[in-house]
Amino acid sequence: MLNMTTIDALDARIILALDDDPDATILALSRTLGVARNTVHARLRHLSDTGALKPFSQRLDLAALGYELVAFMSLSVGQRDPGIVAGLLEVPEVISAHYTTGDADFLAQVVAKNTRDLHRVTDAIVAIDGITRTSTVISLDEAIPYQPHALLRVAASTGPSSARSQTRP
Repeated sequence: MLNMTTIDALDARIILALDDDPDATILALSRTLGVARNTVHARLRHLSDTGALKPFSQRLDLAALGYELVAFMSLSVGQRDPGIVAGLLEVPEVISAHYTTGDADFLAQVVAKNTRDLHRVTDAIVAIDGITRTSTVISLDEAIPYQPHALLRVAASTGPSSARSQTRP
């Protein structure tokens, strides 16, 4: 899903500062970055309103909820049916799904408490009308976690040269 906003250098600096201190107030961020408090507030509000900032719950380690097993399922479907996405949304252990090219039509990331629970989750997914086949691989360990930090550092170093950064607070 594409965001309707582009993150510029100042936005990236704000997000990096929040990475360094997630409890920082808007006033603390404005002092750290040397930017007006209202500017920081407006930028954060805009990033949130446009969906560029994801919900806080996406930072949660699901193992803390007892879901220690992570698996990736390639799903083949008989037809393109919006009911398939709705069906996947009904399975809470499906934490992300992507349309793909290649042999499978979807790639779903799922979590489970153990292999027996993964079997239950697989049965729930296969029961969705339109899904014809699954192929599952279990993650042994996360080698590289989700890491937008490096990309934010690149964006933060580009400077406020974009027209958007000059027209927004």
